[in-house]
Amino acid sequence: MRLSGAIKPDRPLLVLAVEKEAAHLDGSMPVLLTGMGKVNAAAALAAVLGRGPLPSAVVNLGTAGALRDGLQGTHEVSRVIQHDLNTAFLYTLTGRTYGAPLQVGDSGPVLATGDSFISDEAARERLAAHADLVDMEGYALAAVAKKLDVPVRLVKHVSDEAGEGAARTWRESVDDCAKALAAWARDNLN
Repeated sequence: MRLSGAIKPDRPLLVLAVEKEAAHLDGSMPVLLTGMGKVNAAAALAAVLGRGPLPSAVVNLGTAGALRDGLQGTHEVSRVIQHDLNTAFLYTLTGRTYGAPLQVGDSGPVLATGDSFISDEAARERLAAHADLVDMEGYALAAVAKKLDVPVRLVKHVSDEAGEGAARTWRESVDDCAKALAAWARDNLN
């Protein structure tokens, strides 16, 4: 976890998983790097927000795999689900809902979050039945922000097609993705 800049109530907090995704941000807003995965993301954001002050919003910028052919570019997510938590089965065990989908926007793609980097066709097809994009942090960040009543936005740039070769494609595309995310932040948050 690494926080740069000061969190202020009148400014959003930009939250990204890794430094490579944040490489082209201009430094005008505070940036929290959480590390990859749901636990790292939730722990880092909860620690920072728990100390206060709260930002005007949490804006998660990051890369995502496309679960549908032809999906490219930068997208603001409308809804986020956890793909590695069996919410329905947990309900049958406990009578309580854990990990329900979270609404984070009015329109846009559905994001599936889980602790697996999706890089095979079978997993991609399974997830495509429920979502358009896949990442490793979005749901955790949205859940923490919503618990603390901080507005949250999830903005993802497609880095790969979440199939065979996704890891190689992510490594090759992450710098261009970082440029696109920085441009989105400049155009939509200033």
